[in-house]
Amino acid sequence: MEIFINYSHALAALAGFALIVMILSPLSAIPKEKANIAPGSTPSGDYDSQAYRLNRAYLNGTETLSAFVTVTLVAMIAGANPTWVNWLASLVLMSRVLHVFVHIQGIGRPHRGPRTFLYVFGWACMIALGVIGVAAALSGATA
Repeated sequence: MEIFINYSHALAALAGFALIVMILSPLSAIPKEKANIAPGSTPSGDYDSQAYRLNRAYLNGTETLSAFVTVTLVAMIAGANPTWVNWLASLVLMSRVLHVFVHIQGIGRPHRGPRTFLYVFGWACMIALGVIGVAAALSGATA
């Protein structure tokens, strides 16, 4: 599909983000099983617990993936500047990779630490993707 040819990095970022979530799914189940936590249950909110941190990293990815897919696809379909879309989507993926690493390792404090900064950075990039997507859609609608 020619419409997507200039958005290769954004498409790779979408796939990469989805792969991270899919990999975290079974990884988050392993420590829950070892801790005798029922499948589908949420471990107690103890940031020192690896089962909790892995589960939160997985759930946060599932909560965020749909927004990332939506704003990125809207920007691409609306014909937003490919350089901006590719950069912003790549930055979202990079922040997600670092966010997961920091989360799983338990680096920093639970609130307002590196994990929070990385989450907010990725969130801000998604807001920017949404804004340029809406702008491109509206400019195309009025042309």
